[in-house]
Amino acid sequence: MSGPAGVLETCLYARDLDAVTPFYRDVLGLDLVSRTEGRHVFFRCGGQMVLIFHPDATADPDGTLPPHGADGPGHVAFRVAHDEIESWLDRFRRHDVAVEKDITWGDEGRSLYVWDPAGNSIEIATPGLWPLDDRG
Repeated sequence: MSGPAGVLETCLYARDLDAVTPFYRDVLGLDLVSRTEGRHVFFRCGGQMVLIFHPDATADPDGTLPPHGADGPGHVAFRVAHDEIESWLDRFRRHDVAVEKDITWGDEGRSLYVWDPAGNSIEIATPGLWPLDDRG
């Protein structure tokens, strides 16, 4: 048996779900899949899911799932094509989202770093940063 085929879901945590929802939906352009007031907001990103949980809601679940989660800022990197980076800079400007860092990694890639309203570090990165194929 080989290892997993990929990442199915990524979780971040935010106490103010109302503040992060427009960031992920409108600024990043992710598809809103599900929202439960005070508990979570779920988004589709290509063939994966991005789950934003209120940290207190997953610390003591009803017994269906084991307790899981984190408290404090996290990080996620979203992959974009090389020729889309400048468009992302423009998109962030239009939404008044400050770019914390714009880094070129040799000849292999480029990353833009911004903060979501909960203080999570969000990276928009081109392929080539990691030795991955194009399967997603």
